[in-house]
Amino acid sequence: MRYIRWLLYVILFFWVLLSGPVMVLLFGNITTDNTWQDKQNSRANLAPPTTIPQAVIQIYAARSFGWQGAFTVDTWIVSKRLQATHYTLYQVVGWYQQMNASVLTMQRLSEKQAPDNYWYGQPPFLLADLRGGEEVDALIDRLENAAVAYPYKNTYRTWLGPNSNTFTAYIARQLPELRVDMPTTAMGKDFLPNGDIFAVAPSGSGGQISLYGIIGLTLAVNEGIEFNFIGLHFGLDLFDMAIRFPGVGRIGFE
Repeated sequence: MRYIRWLLYVILFFWVLLSGPVMVLLFGNITTDNTWQDKQNSRANLAPPTTIPQAVIQIYAARSFGWQGAFTVDTWIVSKRLQATHYTLYQVVGWYQQMNASVLTMQRLSEKQAPDNYWYGQPPFLLADLRGGEEVDALIDRLENAAVAYPYKNTYRTWLGPNSNTFTAYIARQLPELRVDMPTTAMGKDFLPNGDIFAVAPSGSGGQISLYGIIGLTLAVNEGIEFNFIGLHFGLDLFDMAIRFPGVGRIGFE
């Protein structure tokens, strides 16, 4: 009977972990075919126009393509310097690895390339939006230096990391002024560089412990209490009275 009880506990545990992604896969708006091409030039209109004089740093997230979108989002960063008339994109793209190229791209966007384009048919949402003058320009200097120092330019693993969310979380830890609360659905965010076990939380408002993204715990003001197991996260925002659930994300008050 003891073994049966433990087996039931294990089944219940994995049911809790996987029920969210299963619901998203069955009932969510996940892109699983080529219909995303109809929206590849669609904009979310979250980025300010390049005509504004302000410096800008924004971080975006959108559901991944295919069944992976039931579990995770992809993230990217854009910046615009003071008085500049273009954006720069900082992004890790996994399929670049298949071409033996660096998975990290730092690209000046043309007038036809919007920083807030739909991602494989999925609308992006903002994780950070900082605008200002010389103080934001100085942060862009730090952003670029941190991107150059990213240790996994030639390595990409969808599950656990390092992936696009590993990169964004890495940058966020270098720029705590952004106060980035990485979503529960950002698989790979807890893969700490260089085999580290302890780190500052991406928001800069607490700390975390993580073993190669396999298992870990985050305690922070912005993130709340968040537990990670095999890349699936669940937790509780004590201050905002919200829960964090695998696949679904944050449920509660804003």
